[in-house]
Amino acid sequence: MNWKDIKVNETQTGYTHHGINLYDKTYFQVLKFHEPGLAPVQDEEGWYHINVKGESHYKKRYRRVFGYYFNRAAVVDVNGFFHIDETGNTLYSDRYSWCGNYQEETCVVRDLEGSSLYLDLNGKPLFNRKFLYAGDFKDGYACIKTEKGWTHINLTGNLLHGKYFSDLGVYHKGFATARDDKGWFHVDRSGTPLYQERYQMVEPFYNGVALVWENDWRMKFICKE
Repeated sequence: MNWKDIKVNETQTGYTHHGINLYDKTYFQVLKFHEPGLAPVQDEEGWYHINVKGESHYKKRYRRVFGYYFNRAAVVDVNGFFHIDETGNTLYSDRYSWCGNYQEETCVVRDLEGSSLYLDLNGKPLFNRKFLYAGDFKDGYACIKTEKGWTHINLTGNLLHGKYFSDLGVYHKGFATARDDKGWFHVDRSGTPLYQERYQMVEPFYNGVALVWENDWRMKFICKE
């Protein structure tokens, strides 16, 4: 059975395969299957992962588990957040106040003091730097917040353009949403605004068009050739 064909049922308490119920068991809650064919479930024992046969992947139970990404899953026990590998073994000894999912071979975590940092695939800190906030990498770039404001970094931890904003979004097809003291707009890879106008809110460009909201909250579309 291919795990990609297994779907969460409508009540999110079990799974179906081509419309047929699987495993003859009702869970408290379930999440989707991910590579390498494991899914998070919760029953009266706690949270854990199951394989495509509905079997527990390991004996341990957690307060919470999340899906596998890059064969690593975020889990929570009494000591905090951390990651386990595809065998169910602990990836590292540190504990965090929160863990994200691995994206582009890196993962955002928050330490017990509330600072954000990135981990590599072995669970070791990257860059030797911490941030007020750090977001997932997308297409090689991520948004981070420092005392200077919001900016973008690359996968080596270096600043992409060195410009800071009041708020910031990830790059999508070469452009990112950004905000200054006048409102929202879009910037290119150099951090340069695409136009002079400012809006109450903007969405990323989609096939050359972005939905934006004027100061009176009227919607309109803007184009990027």
